[in-house]
Amino acid sequence: MSAVESTMLELGTKAPDFTLPIVTGGILNLNKYSKNSKGFVVAFICNHCPYVKHLNRKLVEVANSYIQQGIGFVAISSNDVENYPADSPEKMIEVVKREEYPFPYVYDETQEVAKEYMAACTPDFFLFDEKNELVYRGQFDESRPGNGKETTGADLKNAIDALLEGRELVASQIPSIGCNIKWKPGNEPDYFG
Repeated sequence: MSAVESTMLELGTKAPDFTLPIVTGGILNLNKYSKNSKGFVVAFICNHCPYVKHLNRKLVEVANSYIQQGIGFVAISSNDVENYPADSPEKMIEVVKREEYPFPYVYDETQEVAKEYMAACTPDFFLFDEKNELVYRGQFDESRPGNGKETTGADLKNAIDALLEGRELVASQIPSIGCNIKWKPGNEPDYFG
């Protein structure tokens, strides 16, 4: 389990729009989906990553709470399913049902959306305001598999609360850490230097 940090996309970046298939049916266009929201979270996750499994239950709880307050959530899997079949769309459907995801789980087969967001790891969280501008990117909280810290979602929750309350978000944000996105051979992005 090699740990990779978020690239920390520049704050203020406009959310790259995308249209991707929802694994349980239908298509999601981000601009349409986020149109009437007070803000929205884009989370890059996958099925098999121990870092994602570690926070799944709390993520569902946090999402359920904030969806009722007008914050949208969408989860994206961009992993290479040929080499990582546990992340296939069929398995994604199983995860949606088992974890009771209250948000759409979409599949980024070409990995282009992950590249546009400069996503690096699973999980990787991005919070955008009502103008589709990035106000937070980074960790869910300080809990990691095996570090003994409670999974609370504190960092993401604090950012969403600040957004909803009109408070300025802190500029010093802590990168998320997780498994690297499983890039298709020859498709690795150039933003890792």
